[in-house]
Amino acid sequence: MHRCFLPLLAIPLATSLAVAADGPTTPNPGLKYHYEVPKADPAQVIKVDLCVYGGTPAGIGAAVQARRLGKTSALAVHRRHVGGLTSAGLTAVDLGKKESIGGMAAEFLNRIGKWSGFRSGDAENIFRAMLKEADVPVYYEHRLSKVVKDGNRITALEFENGNRIEAKFFVDATYEGDLFADAGVSYHVGREDNSVYGETVNGYFVADKHQFRFDVDPYVKPGDATSGLLPGIQPGPPRPAGSGDKWVQAYNFRMWLTKADQGTAYPKPANYNRDDYALLLRYITTQPDFPWDFTYKYGPIKLNLGDCNNAGPISTDFIGGSNEWPEADQAKREKIFQAHVTYQQGMMWFLANDEAVPQRLRDFVKTFGLPKDQFPETGGWPHELYVREGRRMISDYVMTEHNCTGKVVPEDSVGLASYTMDSHHTSRVVVDGFVKAEGNVEKPTPAPYPVSYRAMVPKESECNNLLVGVCVSSSHIAYGSIRMEPVFLLLGQSAATAASIAIDDGLTVQKVPYAKLRERLLKDHQILDWTPEMQAKAAAAEKERKEKEKAKAAQPKAEGKKAAPKEKAPAPAPAN
Repeated sequence: MHRCFLPLLAIPLATSLAVAADGPTTPNPGLKYHYEVPKADPAQVIKVDLCVYGGTPAGIGAAVQARRLGKTSALAVHRRHVGGLTSAGLTAVDLGKKESIGGMAAEFLNRIGKWSGFRSGDAENIFRAMLKEADVPVYYEHRLSKVVKDGNRITALEFENGNRIEAKFFVDATYEGDLFADAGVSYHVGREDNSVYGETVNGYFVADKHQFRFDVDPYVKPGDATSGLLPGIQPGPPRPAGSGDKWVQAYNFRMWLTKADQGTAYPKPANYNRDDYALLLRYITTQPDFPWDFTYKYGPIKLNLGDCNNAGPISTDFIGGSNEWPEADQAKREKIFQAHVTYQQGMMWFLANDEAVPQRLRDFVKTFGLPKDQFPETGGWPHELYVREGRRMISDYVMTEHNCTGKVVPEDSVGLASYTMDSHHTSRVVVDGFVKAEGNVEKPTPAPYPVSYRAMVPKESECNNLLVGVCVSSSHIAYGSIRMEPVFLLLGQSAATAASIAIDDGLTVQKVPYAKLRERLLKDHQILDWTPEMQAKAAAAEKERKEKEKAKAAQPKAEGKKAAPKEKAPAPAPAN
């Protein structure tokens, strides 16, 4: 078996591997996306079979699988953590059909002990244990500065700190598609027009869900269009439904809340601007008797113990604030990151403290606090921004709505996806004199469907030794279904499996024989097809779940008792 070696700096292998378990040793930078890190002294050249860039579940799956298949691998991570959003608050996992998840994704969820509602710190500990067990060196705070190519083949990645990783094959496991973009691979940002792939739910769409519950005036002076629009509302008339643009669905931080007396109060950000919440204030005061309950049903935002997702037309999603992120440089992303911090922390402080907010709403918001035992580096606030959608590769095969609905079925499955075709809002607009939220789509997928291997590899003319585990070749609306953390983990595993075969057989990633790849994936307990037997098993499990919920709901009533408050995160959210 090949070993990792460092020609410019001789370091014992065990020493270099310690970072996989212990994390970085540099000073805590606080709540930042991009910050200065020390230059490597001396700079290292690391040579491995497979270089993985991105600490997401896909990155972990790829790096670990390569080692399990006897190859050397290295995982380069932009910041200080591994596990992506799974380690940063997103723990009410959107599973789709649980029975469709196999391979390393099922292994991880089984190791953590529950498939939803776990704690992010526990998730990261499991990920680090998997990396350590597989002897994967993790290079924290390694920011990509250059992709070195020889023709259509990547030879090395160079990083801001001066280090360099040379490899035979590479995996882009970032949420943004940074590696493949720098490698000259074709990609798309935003929403395609419905006509591009013959779809029906792509593009611009005035939402029918997570919409304003009643008419809300959009103008600074109610009824006076000449007074201007409240912040957060786009000027101009609505566009035709299904028209394309470069807007991306909104990002937020997946707050993980605890009881107030067990946590810390919401901080007031340094750049707090009360005007940012003028539309929210208008919303919660237009109908004083509206039954706000902080759930998906009514809102105005969703708050609960554990993982708190966005909900409604004005919530923790910073609508319109994320559009530049996918193609922004590191300095620009840091500004966008801080703008999201200010917006979301400011919203929580506003709802808890501003005297214009009705007292009963303030009182409810104050029943929660930030955890003292989660995200200690960042004061209980999640350390990673939820980048729901970045670039999407354009390869010889593009996953579309037609795959999600089962009308088109690829023959080269590398795993199943099953979640709803889902998009968060992208803008707010004025329709017939009232503000409306635009962009949210939630359309069901009839059954789990295969993700094509060809959607993971670029066009051969552009790059022949790169695989993509997150920003796969797909339309905006198809990616809205694929983009679930367990799916990323299993796609990373599949990517490394294909790379291993390519190394052994001297092939490009485009020439990997699918029959051989499929055989290995099945051996590693991947689920590649949705069979009638699986469908029956899923139906039985769903029936049992509903019966248990019904019995649980009836029990307090039968005993004449009130149901105890829930202490854990809610069931998977309807809109991730």
